Amino acid sequence: MLNRPVWLLRVEEGCLLAASVWLYADLHYSWMLFAVLFLAPDLFMLGFLVSARLGAASYNLGHWLPLPLVLFAVGYGAGRRELMAIAIIWFAHIAFDRALGYGMKYPTFFKDTHLQRLA
Repeated sequence: MLNRPVWLLRVEEGCLLAASVWLYADLHYSWMLFAVLFLAPDLFMLGFLVSARLGAASYNLGHWLPLPLVLFAVGYGAGRRELMAIAIIWFAHIAFDRALGYGMKYPTFFKDTHLQRLA
């Protein structure tokens, strides 16, 4: 397994998912909010209805880790717990997707990702 980087990355992302869920629980945020928003970042894939190029760009924007990290920092700095909760959910979603093998998209086809070509 140690010579299979794709599996190492999937395990790594699974650990990040577990850590984000643990943090979310530790901060006593709403599980209803988590359930409602967990799949919301996948709305960024609607760009694929227009073209693969637009779809890849929009999907990658919605699945780029710096965005939820910045949102968390802004929420923390402003004392806005709801922003921090949304950021953790967003981060958890990205980790979940990558643990399943859904990586950043190339502008060729939805199934072409930086982790693998999806079956």
